[in-house]
Amino acid sequence: MDYYKVDYHIHTTYSDGEAEPADIVKQARELEYDRIAITDHDNVNGLEEARIAAKALDMVVIPGIEIAVETEKGTGLHMLGYEIDPSNGELTAFLEQLIRNREERNRQLFAVLTELGYPISEEDVEMGNNSFIGKPNIVRALLRKGLIKSESEGYGPKVLGSRECRSVKKVKPKAAEAIAVIRKAGGIPVLAHPIQTRGIGRPGSEEFFAGIDEIIRELKLQGLKGLECYHPDQNEEESRRFVELAEKYHLHITRGSDFHGKDFSEAEKTADYR
Repeated sequence: MDYYKVDYHIHTTYSDGEAEPADIVKQARELEYDRIAITDHDNVNGLEEARIAAKALDMVVIPGIEIAVETEKGTGLHMLGYEIDPSNGELTAFLEQLIRNREERNRQLFAVLTELGYPISEEDVEMGNNSFIGKPNIVRALLRKGLIKSESEGYGPKVLGSRECRSVKKVKPKAAEAIAVIRKAGGIPVLAHPIQTRGIGRPGSEEFFAGIDEIIRELKLQGLKGLECYHPDQNEEESRRFVELAEKYHLHITRGSDFHGKDFSEAEKTADYR
């Protein structure tokens, strides 16, 4: 059996990553990856840069995206889309609404952080190539301003992890809507890092796996085509359980590092998938 060295979950400066798409492609080529996917949050603006670099370097780069969604019951999830057509009209309109939702969330979040003693505004944040502002961008800005001492503090209970900040919610599309848009754009919808699902029991417990089974069954009926079985947050046993669920529901099995950094050689490893 042939094996490919792949990473199907990578973020760039076009969302909350720190590396340019072309740099990611170049580094992946040097590290002898066979295939990678660029999956920036809520936008496809870095895909053309990645495509050009991939063509020059004879590298396979899959056009992708990651979208925060929720189930009909309100459970938060992330949906990956692969092999999408970035120019699809329905996808474009859908993403424009996501941008407006994020901008409104950020306005509220900046106000709350300022009230908590962490004065910050949009002007303080180094945005990506398309003016994207995600929570990692905000944490880096707080760190640059000297308002926090580490990134972990920024996500901690006094800052973004505080009750006040957690109460600021971004309006999310329903999972079924995102799945439909991805498929209309010619793409393959895949549930990202299922172990991060909250509200269905302690991650990795039997209660959790019963809950995620129910969610996956519902998503399958809505058109889900794959499951990210291998992710740095999922240990070997959890990855095995997710593979079993993927096989149960006839879903594609994917692997991704969820990389956000500058040096792709530092991408986190997943459980052994061979």
